[in-house]
Amino acid sequence: MNAPRTRRTFLADVGRGMMVSTLGFEVANGLGLAPAFAEEAGNAIHFGAIEPLVCLMQETPAERLLPKLADQLRSGTELRRLMAAAALANARTFGGEDYVGFHTMMALAPAFYMSQELPEESRPLPVFKVLYRNTNRIQEFGGRSREVLRQVAPAALARGSSGEQLRDAVRGKDVNAAEQTFAALAQNSPEEAFNGVLHAVHDNTEVHRVVLPYRAWDMAGIIGLEQAHTLLRQSVRYCVKAESWQHSPTWDRPRTLLPELLDEHGLLGRSPGNRVAEDGWVDSLSQTIFRSTPTQAAAAAAEALAEGMSPDAIGEAITLAANQLILRDLGRRPQEEVPGKPVGSVHGDSIGVHACDSANAWRNMARASNARNCFANLILGAYQVALDRTARGGDFLNWQPLPVGWHLDQIKSQDPNSLLRETKEAIRENLQAKASALVHRYGELGHPPRPIFDLLLRYAVSEDGSLHAEKFYRTVSEEFASTRSAFRWRHLVALARVTASEFGRPAPGLAEARSVLRIA
Repeated sequence: MNAPRTRRTFLADVGRGMMVSTLGFEVANGLGLAPAFAEEAGNAIHFGAIEPLVCLMQETPAERLLPKLADQLRSGTELRRLMAAAALANARTFGGEDYVGFHTMMALAPAFYMSQELPEESRPLPVFKVLYRNTNRIQEFGGRSREVLRQVAPAALARGSSGEQLRDAVRGKDVNAAEQTFAALAQNSPEEAFNGVLHAVHDNTEVHRVVLPYRAWDMAGIIGLEQAHTLLRQSVRYCVKAESWQHSPTWDRPRTLLPELLDEHGLLGRSPGNRVAEDGWVDSLSQTIFRSTPTQAAAAAAEALAEGMSPDAIGEAITLAANQLILRDLGRRPQEEVPGKPVGSVHGDSIGVHACDSANAWRNMARASNARNCFANLILGAYQVALDRTARGGDFLNWQPLPVGWHLDQIKSQDPNSLLRETKEAIRENLQAKASALVHRYGELGHPPRPIFDLLLRYAVSEDGSLHAEKFYRTVSEEFASTRSAFRWRHLVALARVTASEFGRPAPGLAEARSVLRIA
């Protein structure tokens, strides 16, 4: 299975500065987007020709939204344009400051890419599912009367690192200074804005602080670089807000550890290396990261970077270490049970799903950023995996990863169709270990991955997933496509487990979406 080529090319080209700058403007112009900084009159943000569609997403009661969206499709509006309007409506309303709101924003690009894997007649389903969630939360939040994002005037940038200037404004809890500094960065280029935000992101490895800027940048690949600043502003405001939370020594450790390691290993002013890694090296680094303390894991990544190892190989090791947190997790304990997330479940905001989404974000942001931030992203990615293993409870070093031998011994079939049928049954019975074993055996026998992806995609669309179904499906799709064959099936095994955990809780709005779209 290959990831969408245009998107991966986009990430790589932006990261290396090779993208023709007009590409984002051409895409944006085709969508009717316009800049949203202080040049426009008034304090409210206006999005040009797409503004009526943005308002439709904000102002329509959720129970009336899906028929209107179906009418939009029938009149020729493309799914991409609906997604653009939803992303802008979300950013303007929430500004990265509402939990359900920013989770919904992070699900937009994954839902769009999921739609491209479906038969043409079913493609609107994952999009409509997330657009319903988006508008429903906007209405609960207060709609246009509660909009967070407003026009800002760009600040003067001081000499030196503009990223550090933005970071210092964030540390000072000065949202106006931070937004004005970011506005100036965005006027220079989308790439400078992205790299500037990362300086503030790097002060902490809390999962939403990490994943939000990646999913915003990922969304810019759909709606065009012209609006990258609107989506990235959410990360600026999120980081400022996070500075007001109670900090522990562990919380603040990245802001001292990162500069220490960059200096110790002589990484500042260097370009990333391209040494090819063998399977054994990747596996060994992955185990080191998984088993180490957070500081040791970060140092291991920094040392590998200093040795000139390929950043993508280091990122691969980080994502494989995070994958172990899903495969080994014993699930939620009784005191962690909440509606939709019973004892033993691993979907939603579980340790493993959060860790894998974060590792995926660090790896992709390393591909898309400048040299300094490439190094920083991978060092902190390794740090975060180890921190997740040690800081959130559980005996992950001694718990055994799925699949376990007992379940593998029960699988007698080698026929791909029989294995697919049994996997479907295990998912629908919430049998996490059995579903994991079946997918492992299917891959071990060399069967093609697409039928497994199609099966798991069906449930990523149909189930609620506690705000994480779309994002995690996309994480696994990306990691499977960019992980070497010796290890890639571990990601699909993890997705099978999470899918079995989340089954049985249909997504709000999906039945109505099927009805208005006339999909059986």
